[in-house]
Amino acid sequence: MRIFSGIQPTGRKHLGNYIGAIRQYVEGQDRGEAIYCIVDLHAITVAYDPEDLRRYVLDTTAMMLAAVTAHGDLNRMHQFKEKSARQRELISAGLFLYPVLQAADILAYDTDEVPVGDDQRQHIELTRDIALRFNERFGETLVVPAHRIPEIGARIMDLQDPAAKMSTTAPSEQGTLLVLEEESAILKKLKRAVTDAGSEVSRAPDKPGISNLIDIYAVVRGVSPEAVEAEFSGRGYGDFKAAVGEAVVEYLRPVRERYAEMRPDEAGLESVLADGAERARKIASGTLARVRAAMGVGSPA
Repeated sequence: MRIFSGIQPTGRKHLGNYIGAIRQYVEGQDRGEAIYCIVDLHAITVAYDPEDLRRYVLDTTAMMLAAVTAHGDLNRMHQFKEKSARQRELISAGLFLYPVLQAADILAYDTDEVPVGDDQRQHIELTRDIALRFNERFGETLVVPAHRIPEIGARIMDLQDPAAKMSTTAPSEQGTLLVLEEESAILKKLKRAVTDAGSEVSRAPDKPGISNLIDIYAVVRGVSPEAVEAEFSGRGYGDFKAAVGEAVVEYLRPVRERYAEMRPDEAGLESVLADGAERARKIASGTLARVRAAMGVGSPA
């Protein structure tokens, strides 16, 4: 099995990114041939500073290594709608066509499985549609990938607005837990997390705040939500939020420590990127040759 996923180059990854995607990268290494990339071209679909971009690439590379080595129609795409609504400037064609760029990345590596958070479900479905349509027209050429979305924690919500997904572009940073954030800040944010009416630590449709915290605690402790509810039966929100804070701090501490060790070695990070790109290029070149042959374009092999 070949597993592929990409992540945009910014070191400001939050807990939702880590739970929805990065922790799956770690686990995927034991289940098949894994290709994980820093998608720098994807980052230019919105306004950016070229000098900052390279620094962010290295930031993200160090964070990924710290985690891994420690163990339809485009205008219906949800993310295009959400991001275009937030941008006041002219919306770029790059953002509109982003799902096609993402699909090309996935299909180029004959990907069987794509570990992602729930917010990427629609994009993977589009990728599958593209592969199926190509195969119907030109014969069985492309691997049709499947998404792998975690059963618990697939969509981590904002701590201050449990109706919105956790994001680094949220109006306030108080609802977002950053992977590389100081431990004291993580504890403070969770202590101030919005909860719901009542005091019982249990999930319910009308209790989005506490339900979100239960999912977070369940993931970082490696237990079921039911076990969390049983553990905190009869205890209040205050005790629970403190426990969630301590659990998240312990969960992210190894990544933060490894990141601090790795980030100063920029030559080493550049070497990792170059070696990985060369190996990935060899895989993609075979796929591209098959596609061209099937379509009858380019020089024959």
